[in-house]
Amino acid sequence: MTADQVYVGLGLIVVLAVGSQLLASRLRVPALLVLLPAGFTAGALTDDVDPQRLLGASFSPLVSLAVAVILYDAGLGLDLKRLKGHNRRVVIRLLWLGALLTVVSAALFAVPVLDMSAQAAVMLAAILVVSGPTVVGPLLAFVRPTERLQRILVWEGSLIDPVGGILGALVFHGVLAGSRPGFGSGLGHFLASAALGVGAGAVGAGVLWLVLWRVRIGEELATSVQLAAVIGVAAACDALRDDTGLISAVVMGMAMANLPGLELPTRRPFFETLVSLIIGLLFVSISATVTPASLRHVVLPSLALVALLVLVTRPLIAHLAAARTDVPVRERWFVGWMAPRGIVAAATASTFSAELAAHHIGGAERILPATFVVIVATVMLYGLTAFPVARRLGVLRSARSRPLLVGGAPWAVDLACALRTAGLDVLMWAGADEERARIEAAGLELAPGELLASAEGIGMVLEGITDVLLLTGEDDFNALASLTLRESVEGTVRRLAPSAASEGAVAPYAGGEPLFGAGLTRPEIARKHAAGARVVTRPAAGPPAPREQVLFVVRPQGWLVPVTDNERPEPVPGDTLVLLREP
Repeated sequence: MTADQVYVGLGLIVVLAVGSQLLASRLRVPALLVLLPAGFTAGALTDDVDPQRLLGASFSPLVSLAVAVILYDAGLGLDLKRLKGHNRRVVIRLLWLGALLTVVSAALFAVPVLDMSAQAAVMLAAILVVSGPTVVGPLLAFVRPTERLQRILVWEGSLIDPVGGILGALVFHGVLAGSRPGFGSGLGHFLASAALGVGAGAVGAGVLWLVLWRVRIGEELATSVQLAAVIGVAAACDALRDDTGLISAVVMGMAMANLPGLELPTRRPFFETLVSLIIGLLFVSISATVTPASLRHVVLPSLALVALLVLVTRPLIAHLAAARTDVPVRERWFVGWMAPRGIVAAATASTFSAELAAHHIGGAERILPATFVVIVATVMLYGLTAFPVARRLGVLRSARSRPLLVGGAPWAVDLACALRTAGLDVLMWAGADEERARIEAAGLELAPGELLASAEGIGMVLEGITDVLLLTGEDDFNALASLTLRESVEGTVRRLAPSAASEGAVAPYAGGEPLFGAGLTRPEIARKHAAGARVVTRPAAGPPAPREQVLFVVRPQGWLVPVTDNERPEPVPGDTLVLLREP
């Protein structure tokens, strides 16, 4: 290819990747629904979008390293201390039962139907184990199932990516080892590959942990150091033994998430942006390599495989995983109707299928197009049916607001009790023991854990929270928390206005519209409450009295509307007013 064609091809891939993700966000659909058709169409209509021609022999190593970055990022979410409570058993069963039954059923089905050898069928089945949060997350955000379902499925999706990555890499090396003459020799190669990936990942995590722990560096440089470490270790492993870098990347991510004495940043804007871009580039590039000719004899058998996985395997996994637990039957059926395949399946299929085909494994050339069909079919099926299925099963989350009040001052507890009286499900959090005791004494639900540490992780306490009200006595904390939590809740994050004489380092300069308007600051509310003012509720019948100030309006549907300088909701019959009433 000429230099001009290379420029055009690479530019088109980047534009298609970002443009598809932008379009998907506007349409509120999973990005895969746009990325895969865009890449496939571009690959079919033009020779410029052909990554194998553009990059040549570099394409497969680049895909492998890109998947290593994605798996490392997924591994960082695997803080095992967070997987606890009554959902732990269900999630763990979904992982091991899901992997076992998917591999067995898909492999047995693929041998006769897709005309594959046993080795290629097992490889395809191992690839199809993964689902992934990049697919499940947007679907759940659109469907809004109950908190318990959200938590179970998010945990499963986050854990199955690295688990599936490890399983895929181990099966890949097992298949290659089995193709070599002599069982002992093949087993030795398999164990050597697994040991190399695990050992290198552990050593890499140890070195990275020491660097981040002993050397004082900023968040941006720490992110760059992590990126360099995971790519360096994965590249070294792949250079020694093909595709062992995936194992090392997952091990590094899991180790970094669970090693003691190290607080990794919960928000990693550059890393998150990079992973999002990598996902888009990979989907466009990989789908462009799937030609119409390669799909000709694969589509119908692959759709039959989808029917098996969707209608038989996944429901069976869900019911077995929830057996002898308190998960209701309706929620078990919804868990059984949520298993789309995502980026790791596509990337590992692209990486492994070419290598297995080069080793003359029968049917290996069908692994990538079959995976492509399964991804497209499952994402479209679940994307189009998840909401009506959830509504039919009655597992949708309530449309009523569920506010989280942060702070345990007497007036804040008084406000929480008033909101509860108005019919809202209120959650509170406070750091001081005295404030937490005051909250519990009022009979209010107290959120566990450290707010900012847990608010951003998988299984966070903010699942189901629609509004966050920052009411603590620390203006800087309120300002910083409003910036940190803004993207972690579905609704709004609001804070009290700092006092006019505030000398905080952040509060006077942080943006965002304050609660109750600039005049009703935190010190002013505390002063009025100490003087006898109380937070009360009453139906919206007539204007407020002279010594009453409206703080919130609760609509009949249970929607919480705060009062601010620019937002003065007009009460209508049926509303409930939450007021600060002075004596």
